[in-house]
Amino acid sequence: MAAATITHYPPAEAAAPSAAPRKAHRQAGVQLEFALKVVMTDDEILERAREILVARMREETWIFDSPNRVREYLKMQFAELQHEVFGVLWLDARHAFIRDEQMFRGTLTQTSVYPREVVKSALLTNAAACVVYHDHPSGAAEPSTADELLTRTLKDALALVNVRVLDHLIVAGAGTPTSFAERGLL
Repeated sequence: MAAATITHYPPAEAAAPSAAPRKAHRQAGVQLEFALKVVMTDDEILERAREILVARMREETWIFDSPNRVREYLKMQFAELQHEVFGVLWLDARHAFIRDEQMFRGTLTQTSVYPREVVKSALLTNAAACVVYHDHPSGAAEPSTADELLTRTLKDALALVNVRVLDHLIVAGAGTPTSFAERGLL
C-alpha cells in the first residue's frame, strides 16, 4: 500500500515571517512543493527491484557470459517462490538477453514442462541460445533424474531448430543455484 503526502505552502502574502526560505523558492518560480512518502511492503520493494533489473537488462543489452551472472539474476527473481516455475532466458547469437519467459507454473513439488511449447517459443523469439531454469521451493538444489531427463530432451528438441541450451539452473532458496553445465550434465 502506498500513501502520499502533499504539502501546500500558502501564497507569499499569507506566509508567516518565518517562511523566508519558502519565499526564495517562490521567487525562483516554485509555487508548490510536494513531499512524497511511499510506504511499501518488503515484497513490493523486491518486486519493484526485479522490474528495474529486467528493464536495465533490456536497455543495457546484458550479456550472459558466465553461470555466475545468470545465477545472480535468477536467485533474485525466484529464490522466495512457494511454487515451482520453469522458464527460459532467451538469448541472441552473442548471448545477449532477449527476454525471460516463465513458461510453466507448478505446485510445491513439481511442474509439467512441454518441450513442444519451448521449441515454439524459441522460434517465435528468434533465439539462438537459451538458459533454462526452474526452482525448488523445498530448498534442495540437487537435480533429480527427471530434471536430467528433461534437460536432455530439451537440448535435443532445441538442437533441431539450431538453438543451443547453454545451461539449466536450479534455484533453491537463498543457496547458490545449481548449474548443469558446471556439473557436466549438459
